[in-house]
Amino acid sequence: MTLVLPTYRDVAAAAGRLAGVAHETPVLTCESVNAATGATVFFKAENFQRTGSFKFRGAYNALAQLTPAQRQQGVITYSSGNHAQALAAAGRRLGVAVTVVMPQDAPAVKRAATEAYGAEVIPYDRATVRREVLGETLAAGRGLTLIPPYDHPWVIAGQGTAGRELCQQVADLDFVLVCCGGGGLLSGIALAVRALQPRCQVIGVEPAVADDATRSFYSGVLQQVENPDTLADGARSTCLGDYTFPLICQQVDGMVTVSETAILDAVMFLWTRLKVVVEPTGVLGAAALLTGQVAAAGRRVGVILSGGNADLPALARRLNGG
Repeated sequence: MTLVLPTYRDVAAAAGRLAGVAHETPVLTCESVNAATGATVFFKAENFQRTGSFKFRGAYNALAQLTPAQRQQGVITYSSGNHAQALAAAGRRLGVAVTVVMPQDAPAVKRAATEAYGAEVIPYDRATVRREVLGETLAAGRGLTLIPPYDHPWVIAGQGTAGRELCQQVADLDFVLVCCGGGGLLSGIALAVRALQPRCQVIGVEPAVADDATRSFYSGVLQQVENPDTLADGARSTCLGDYTFPLICQQVDGMVTVSETAILDAVMFLWTRLKVVVEPTGVLGAAALLTGQVAAAGRRVGVILSGGNADLPALARRLNGG
C-alpha cells in the first residue's frame, strides 16, 4: 500500500482544530545565549504547552479525527512519557479512554502524570520487549485504535503547528533546530517551515548514542539503534517510521548529533540563564547551538524547546556527578 504523506495543508487544518485548545507557546530570547553564540536566538517554548510538551498538539489532532465508534472503543499507544501524557490529557478532554504501554524505567514524573490524566499504564521491560509489538497485540486483542507517538500523519500534522506558530511569531529565520527521536516533530516542523519560510534551513538534532535518524538521513537507508543509553529518554526510539523517514529525507536540510555531556550542560545553561525547566530531550537543539554544530554566528536561529517534564531528582544526581 502506498503511503500518503501529510502536507502543509494538513498542518494548517490541524491548527484549526487546536485553536483555543492548545496553547500558543511563547518565544523566549536571552542576551547571554546571543552573546555566547553570536547569533540572534529565538526559543520556541513548547515546555509551556499543555502537559509540558509539544506532544499535546499531535495527540489532540489525532483523537479529534476519530470516528464516534473509535472514540467509544478507546485508544492505545506506546510512549516513554510525553506522548503518553498528551494522549491521556486529550482523551480526557474528548471522552476517549486511553491505554499506554510504557517502559518500566520511564521517568516517574511522566508515569505519574499519565495516570493522573486517567490513562491505564501497562509497564514493560524495554530490554526484552518491543513496545510496538506489545502495543499492536493489545490493540488487536482489545479492539483499540493505535495512536503511535510519531509515525502517524495526524500526529505529524499536529506537531507541525509548533513550527507554523514559530514562523508566524518570528520572521526571516535562517535556521530552526529541532530535536529528533522518532521524527514526528521534525517532520511536522519541516513541512511548516518549508511552506512559510522556504529559505530557512531545518536541522534535526539527536544524541550521539542514539544517532539512527542521522545515519538514515545521510545514507538514505533506514538505520536502527537498540536501547540507547541516553539522558534524552524521548529520543530512544529504535528508528524512524514509515512516514517520518521519507518526510525527513525530503524536507529536512541536515542532521547533527550531540554528546551526553553537551545535553547535560545545555540543561544547566537553560535552567540558569533562561530560567526555564527543560528536560534533556527538549534541549537537544540548544545543545547543538551551544556546541557550535551549526554555523550560527550572525544568523537568526529558532530553537525548539520541546518539553519540560524533567525527572528532577535523577537530573540533580547527574548534575552533581552521580
